[in-house]
Amino acid sequence: MSRIEQLIGEIEEYIDSCKFQPLSNTKILVNKEELEELLVELRLRIPDEIKQYQKIISNQEAILNEAKTQANAMIQEATVQTNELVNEHEIMQRAYAAANQVVEEANAQAQSIVDAAVNDANSIRQSAIQYTDDMLKSMQNLLSHTMEGAQTRFESFMSSLQSSYDIVTSNRAELSGANQNQENPEPPAETTEN
Repeated sequence: MSRIEQLIGEIEEYIDSCKFQPLSNTKILVNKEELEELLVELRLRIPDEIKQYQKIISNQEAILNEAKTQANAMIQEATVQTNELVNEHEIMQRAYAAANQVVEEANAQAQSIVDAAVNDANSIRQSAIQYTDDMLKSMQNLLSHTMEGAQTRFESFMSSLQSSYDIVTSNRAELSGANQNQENPEPPAETTEN
C-alpha cells in the first residue's frame, strides 16, 4: 500500500471520527491544522509518486540508447574484422561473408535488445497508468462516500426541520382559532319571559 493510499485512509478515518456540530446532523467540527496537515502531505506525495513513474518511463530512452550503442559497437567490430581481411581476394571473400554474418547477428541481437527494451518500457508505462488510475479511483470513492454521507445527514436535518415547522404551523393555527373565538364571542341565547 502506497503512502497516498494510507493518507486517503487516514483522512477518511479522521472525517468519520469528527463530532457533529451542536444542533446539526450534517456539519462536523474539525481540527483545521490536523486536516490541513494530512492534505498538505497528500499534495506533496502525489507529485513524488508520479515523478517516480515518469522517471521509470524515461529510462526507456536510456535502454534504447544502450541497445543502439551495443549494435553500433558490434557493427564497428565487424567492420574492423572486414578491413583486416581484405588484403587478398580469397581472404576478402571469406571476410566479406564473415562480416555479413557478424553484421546480421549484430542487427538481430540489437533488434532483440530494442524489442525487449520497448516491451519493458511499455509494461512500466502501463503499470504507471494503472497505478495513477487506481489512486484517482480511490480519491473518487472518497469524494463519493463523503458526498453521500453529507447528503444523508442533510436530508435527515431537513426532515427534522420540516417536522418542527409543521408543529409550529399547527400551534399557530390553534392559537389563531382561539384568538378569533375571543374576539367574536357567540351571543348569549335569548330567553323569553312568560
